[in-house]
Amino acid sequence: MNRADVALTSEIDRLGRSKFNDWFREEFDKAAQEREESRTPSMVLIATKGTLDWAYPPFILATTAAALGWDVSVFFSFYGLELLRKDLNLGVSPLGNPAMPMKMPIGPDWFRNIDWNIPNAVMGNVPGFESMAKNMFETTLKQKGVASIEELRGMAVECDVKLVACQMTVDLFGYRKDDFIPEINEWCGAASMLPLAAKANVSLFV
Repeated sequence: MNRADVALTSEIDRLGRSKFNDWFREEFDKAAQEREESRTPSMVLIATKGTLDWAYPPFILATTAAALGWDVSVFFSFYGLELLRKDLNLGVSPLGNPAMPMKMPIGPDWFRNIDWNIPNAVMGNVPGFESMAKNMFETTLKQKGVASIEELRGMAVECDVKLVACQMTVDLFGYRKDDFIPEINEWCGAASMLPLAAKANVSLFV
């Protein structure tokens, strides 16, 4: 084979490899896109607060994501375990919260629109102030048609949201498993939740 034939053969091989590479990249990109489109998004929430106002974010986020078809897990740790009790008794503390107390949910419009900038020293020394804040909060929720925590928790169970309780917190606070709802999917620690959170599309600490 002379030099011209060798050059022609090399050029054909080069074009063949180039065409194959283009085809391979196109097929690979197509397969990757199809895999991404068929993959179910996932979300992991870590709930650590046990008050009525802080109970809403994890359940609202979880039920919304589940309604969109996502795989959702909520890890309830420390005071967040209060949200899984059979008998909920969640309070509201306006102390140290600049957004509290809320506006009045009753009375004429001018009265409802007043911003009650009450100092922490006053709120902390008025007997029954936290109970009043809780009643105001619950009244506002009912007026706006917002579901209760019990209802949102039931929706989460129906939507197959995975409810995970922190076993370390249970041991630390001396809880009994009988105090909690039977729909809890798993009792585990951070070592079990961190790998799940690492693989999730969305991880939130609330």
